[in-house]
Amino acid sequence: MIDRAAVEAVLNAIPDPATGRGLVEAGVAEGLTVTADRAGFVIEVPAARVAAYAPVRDAAEAALKAMPGMSRVSVILTSEAPAPARKASLSREAVDQGRPRAPVPTDRPSHVRRVIAVASGKGGVGKSTVSVNLAAAFARAGWSTGILDADVHGPSLPTMLGLSGQPEYRDGMMEPRRAHGLLAMSVGLLTRSDDAMIWRGPMASQALTQMLTQTRWGTEDQPLDVLVVDLPPGTGDVQLTLIQKTPLDGVVIVTTPQEVALADARRAHTLFQRVGVPTLGLIENMTGDVFGRGGGEAEAARIGAAFLGDLPLHADVRRAGDAGSPLAEGEMAARFDAIVVRVMAAG
Repeated sequence: MIDRAAVEAVLNAIPDPATGRGLVEAGVAEGLTVTADRAGFVIEVPAARVAAYAPVRDAAEAALKAMPGMSRVSVILTSEAPAPARKASLSREAVDQGRPRAPVPTDRPSHVRRVIAVASGKGGVGKSTVSVNLAAAFARAGWSTGILDADVHGPSLPTMLGLSGQPEYRDGMMEPRRAHGLLAMSVGLLTRSDDAMIWRGPMASQALTQMLTQTRWGTEDQPLDVLVVDLPPGTGDVQLTLIQKTPLDGVVIVTTPQEVALADARRAHTLFQRVGVPTLGLIENMTGDVFGRGGGEAEAARIGAAFLGDLPLHADVRRAGDAGSPLAEGEMAARFDAIVVRVMAAG
């Protein structure tokens, strides 16, 4: 049983470069979580000091791993958003509606040509399954493709791609994991999913920022053609952080056919429309006798977006996800291939 006081003592033996005090005493170990056999926290520093704190992160991680009974350690180093980016300029329309608009995005992950988000208004519609198989379809079409699991409260990418273990760091950047022809990054590779669920909103947003901008998605010689970003459900902090941080080339919205899901998909479309991100189209997932059919196509027509296709409930999709391998052939893979063609036509 790991004792919190013992963890704090270990961390206080590591000096903060800025103050010389221990990491806990200096307030550097943010959101420290200690459970029966694991511990984790976030180090948030100005962007200019990330390199200086990389050895601190490594020392803290090594010291915690050396504690008897410690089975899992997660130390995330991330940078603060610059002050101007934290202030959203308010348009007349936004003031009238009482909703401040997100700042104009000014950055994009290095060496990434296109960033496409996959969103849904509610959970349980199969958004992550669609994201993984959409990314795999991009790769089959000859595009160099990455996928970022931005669902920081419920990461599923490691399971769906059969990945485990923390990413390597090199020259201050995280190296994405490679699986099934894709470059991949997920908060599930940085910390356990049950740890992520207790993070405060700002910590979740900073984790997304780190994965987005401090991952080596491509190089000057070999840029990434497309980065697929699997967003969490809803219209909250993580979505707004992504919009703030990087220009999006478009969003694909996933819904199921029934009205309760369509209403939430409509809200997601409205969010992206207000901040100037084009909806590339809607995908109707889980089409069939259980949830019905046709609702997604009708909703696409209602909001003036392309209908990208429907995906029936199919055992092959479930088996592929459980096995940690995206679809590679068969009827459902062909449906995703067709959707990729329509996405690029819409974009």
